[in-house]
Amino acid sequence: MRHGKLLVILCVLLSSLTVFAGDVPLVVTSEKAGIIGAVVEKAMADGLVAGGVVLVGNRTGVVCETAFGRTAGTPDAPPVTSDTLFDLASLTKVIATTPAVMKLAEEGKVSLVDPVVRWFPEFAGKGKDEVLVVNLLTHTSGLDDFPPSPRAPLQSAIEGAAAQKLKGEPGHRFRYADINFILLAELVRRASGAPLDRYASASFYAPLGMWDTCFNPGPAAAGRCAATLDGSGLPQFGKVQDPAARLLDGVAGHAGLFSTVGDLASFCRMILNGGTLNGHQVLEPRTVAQMTAPYFSRSGKVARGLGWDISSPYSSPRGNGFSEYSFGHTGYSGGSVWLDPDSGSYVIFLSSRLDYRHTRAFSKLRSDISTLAFEMLEPTFYARAVEGGGTPSRFR
Repeated sequence: MRHGKLLVILCVLLSSLTVFAGDVPLVVTSEKAGIIGAVVEKAMADGLVAGGVVLVGNRTGVVCETAFGRTAGTPDAPPVTSDTLFDLASLTKVIATTPAVMKLAEEGKVSLVDPVVRWFPEFAGKGKDEVLVVNLLTHTSGLDDFPPSPRAPLQSAIEGAAAQKLKGEPGHRFRYADINFILLAELVRRASGAPLDRYASASFYAPLGMWDTCFNPGPAAAGRCAATLDGSGLPQFGKVQDPAARLLDGVAGHAGLFSTVGDLASFCRMILNGGTLNGHQVLEPRTVAQMTAPYFSRSGKVARGLGWDISSPYSSPRGNGFSEYSFGHTGYSGGSVWLDPDSGSYVIFLSSRLDYRHTRAFSKLRSDISTLAFEMLEPTFYARAVEGGGTPSRFR
């Protein structure tokens, strides 16, 4: 049996369940589940992914979850399961680095309006006195990416950022750049005394029961990992794909985190529940609200949260349906998450990506999955929107 068809079977079984988001009953329909199954089957047939997992949920739990395909593009690769570990790539920015910075802000150890030079004296006298911590979080610092030196990667990253001429006034120019989050991870270490991996694990993953979420899963966990492709196109397991993160010993603010779909579902529910899950409060509600509120740049054309994406050129997982209050992020290795506090729902897509050239096709795959997930969760509202001639402003 092809693994894509497992999605249909599992979701059809779930279609007899009524799930509640707040006081609104949500019924999963086998028709929508079948369409999602067809979408992921086509993605495998087109060579975009070898396999992956889709999870649709809300504040109270999982509505539909399944794995499909294989962990690598070889016929003998094991099937993807719900326990498969994925390289999250840039999802690290919002599952590790951003909440760590926000937790430090809660504790009064960091302020979002701190000049970056306060934490990086290496920046003193380099024309960057106006760059604030919030600019790093929103990619409006004016910094651009560059390759760190293999000999001293962290030092070269800091010194290279300090020496770089800013491209635009801080707070106005949006330029997605990993260097912002490489600096933020080092800020976490300098402010807390603990490296990012230890701080995030103690503050979030252990309290939330996210036992599979970690940096550097190591050889012992390689058999559970989905493949990423190395520079020569060969599959690798359990080793971070991003070259800069590898230079930084696998622990970096922009990439390096590994996790399972179940652990990510716990994190999403925590965010949608205002920083609390199963009685464990890891962030204050005001912190979550501040983290996911829009910060505008490019004359209002781009909206980003702190770390999170809201409306930008990278927002394909938003699909059609999720509200203007929704937010999420993507990962180069093939993952994405999108959450909507308005409907209390979220969708997670993790995959073993094979194709890095056809970016539009991959963006459409993410968008289609999210659109179908929203239709599955809110069929009545979506039908009214379509009958009205399009998606209302609340859901554009």
